[in-house]
Amino acid sequence: MATEAVMLPVGDREIRISSPHRVLWPEPGITKLDLARYLVDVGDAFLAANGGRPITLQRFPDGVDGDQFFSKNPPKGAPDFVRSVPVVYPSGRKHPQLVLDEPAAAVWAVQMNTVVFHPWPSLAENSDNPDQLRIDLDPQPGTDFGDAVPAAQELRTVLAEAGLTSFVKTSGNRGLHVFAPIKPDHEFLDVRHAVIAAARELERRMPERVTTAWWKEERGERVFVDFNQANRDRTMAGAYSPRPLAHAPVSCPLGWDELEHVKPADFTVLTVPERLRTVGDPWAGMAADPGGIEELLGWWERDVANGLGELPFPPDYPKMPGEPPRVQPSRAHKEP
Repeated sequence: MATEAVMLPVGDREIRISSPHRVLWPEPGITKLDLARYLVDVGDAFLAANGGRPITLQRFPDGVDGDQFFSKNPPKGAPDFVRSVPVVYPSGRKHPQLVLDEPAAAVWAVQMNTVVFHPWPSLAENSDNPDQLRIDLDPQPGTDFGDAVPAAQELRTVLAEAGLTSFVKTSGNRGLHVFAPIKPDHEFLDVRHAVIAAARELERRMPERVTTAWWKEERGERVFVDFNQANRDRTMAGAYSPRPLAHAPVSCPLGWDELEHVKPADFTVLTVPERLRTVGDPWAGMAADPGGIEELLGWWERDVANGLGELPFPPDYPKMPGEPPRVQPSRAHKEP
């Protein structure tokens, strides 16, 4: 028997949630309606971090243990308050991509069975020029969140020396994401080179603990500084986005002073709304004082002069239905 739909108030709108009692996370018993209410509760902070940007929706029609697919383009029947913007993909193809401008649009995405929100590092009005420098600190086998913490702290110092103010959040899994607001004066390749320069400097300072090695066989038990997240159409879970893991974790912004005293599992769909009410949003005002990447580009040019050039690019798989499964980059998978 079909479950009766629920009309959920979101600001001045009402969003229809069909199958509201469908369980998305079986372990904690979190339903589709629970997730919609979560987005209402965190709506302002979520939109401050992810709104106004091209965004990809990771959708799970049968819950996080079932099949999934990615949506970039506006689906048929999208309401008029959900807009799109043309963006250029790495292939050179241009196509409209979704943009969320208000909490009701995020709740509508939940109605479309979205669990994870992947925003671009650029704004919809200037999608070719990132306004965020993003670095993913990814613990490799044999390392964990505790190993990512000192790497993030030292990365903060590196970026500060380059004139950038950085912000940190949990990935929602074992890693950390470090963001720095930047002026949208450079296109993606320049920002990638700035990220590589920062990553190499971090690696020089912590060679036993972090690595920029793209091939997984070469990383060892270190934290991988994922420079390829800076590429066009490469995205990571946005701030306050849920993740499709059993305990319903959230990619949660942190204050730098919190970093050594928290566990990623503390931040879930069930706990983050109360955290926002009591602690506030550590990323509030993040975009108020963007920096420039000129210093980092100077480091890049210095490294190029010293024989360090471009690093490998990832294979370009579209995040759409039927795409090949994503795997860790391995020389075993490299085409001859």
